Amino acid sequence: MITSSFSEKCTSVINGAPSWSVFFLFDLLDYFLCIVFRFLDEVMEEKSESCHCNNPREKTHFAEYEFLSETLYRRRNVFRQAGFLRFANKLPEITKKIGIVTFLRKFLFPHTMNKVSHEVANRWSDCGCKTCVSWINTDKLNVIVKQPSISDLSISNKPVENVIFVHGFLASSSFWTNTVFKYLPETTEGTNYRFFAIDLLGFGDSPKPRASQYSLKEHVEMIEKSVILPNNLTSFHVVAHSMGCIIGIALAAKFSDSVKSVALVAPPYFADSKGGASCAALDVVAKKKLWPPASFFTAMMCWYEHIGRGVCLVFCRHHRTWERIIKIVTWRRKLPTAIMDFTKHTHQSGWHSMHNVICGGAKFTDKHLETLIKSGVKINVMQGDKDVVVPIDCLSNMKGKFPAVEVEVIAGTDHSTVIMSRREVFAANLVSLWATSEKKQKV
Repeated sequence: MITSSFSEKCTSVINGAPSWSVFFLFDLLDYFLCIVFRFLDEVMEEKSESCHCNNPREKTHFAEYEFLSETLYRRRNVFRQAGFLRFANKLPEITKKIGIVTFLRKFLFPHTMNKVSHEVANRWSDCGCKTCVSWINTDKLNVIVKQPSISDLSISNKPVENVIFVHGFLASSSFWTNTVFKYLPETTEGTNYRFFAIDLLGFGDSPKPRASQYSLKEHVEMIEKSVILPNNLTSFHVVAHSMGCIIGIALAAKFSDSVKSVALVAPPYFADSKGGASCAALDVVAKKKLWPPASFFTAMMCWYEHIGRGVCLVFCRHHRTWERIIKIVTWRRKLPTAIMDFTKHTHQSGWHSMHNVICGGAKFTDKHLETLIKSGVKINVMQGDKDVVVPIDCLSNMKGKFPAVEVEVIAGTDHSTVIMSRREVFAANLVSLWATSEKKQKV
């Protein structure tokens, strides 16, 4: 037994050594990029953008700090923990005294030296094409509405049921409009339906403000401002996928007297035990490992703020170039919306939504679910048994803590095919759920 245990430990060390080495180098690279981006921000915009290498408590009002995820500043980094960040903090002051920043700015941008504005929609490392900054003309989310014609609604005496669809991370309203919407009836024998598919704050064609922290509260308030209030929704259903489930639950809890049902697909659920749900969520959804490649990429983008910004600089800022290359390679005139949506965000919106919603939202989910159950809202949850993005344990943990939640495991499907491979069935199940949620049963 002793020999077997020793052998297992040796195997674990050997397998873990490459992973430890790679992420140690990433720690160093992220620290280096922190210095580089601080310097470039000074040159390009006369202002060093703040990052989360330090605890933001001192610079944030408590009301805002409450909705920030601990993972933003508690991410482990060997060099940050060793105190090496002091040089990065002093860099802007050092470069100003030497005059390097002013010299480079005059040399690179002689005609715009006195025209630098900190109110421009995009940072220098974000794309500034017409499509990516089109949102500056509005302060509301982009919303796609599917409903019967106005004449049909005026003639019909059937009640109208409203449904809000919330997409997941790095997606947009097209996740629903190009798939499930095709199979959803605008009217049935006894009901008319209005479907609202939104682009979440920071994604798709919705606003991507630079100053936003993309907290759970901000996402919910923007949906309220863009959908619920303008359309005077006094009752509605919620359908959400992945990260959108956390936002959907929070939205439903805020309007628990108006919500009739909540349908969640692959929700990242992490019970808030002793207040450590946020950090536990990061360790689960972005565990530091080299294989499979998707997990490695997720870990790199979630743990390293400046490496993530570098990746966005290469791909998101130059998305038009990459799209042309993909069209040439695949011989396609039009790319799938999933590819187009992948770069329709900024590093600010992607980074903060990942931490403040997926990780930070974990500490609020239990409270929101309790509110919904007490209000008698019907909650239906489904997930694929081959989902590698959100562990299947999330489903069983939610059911274990909240027995009133109805759960279903779909065999042979993963994080996306749980919907994509069974669109017509999924749509039929939604209609059935809405039909049986006419009257809420008080618990």
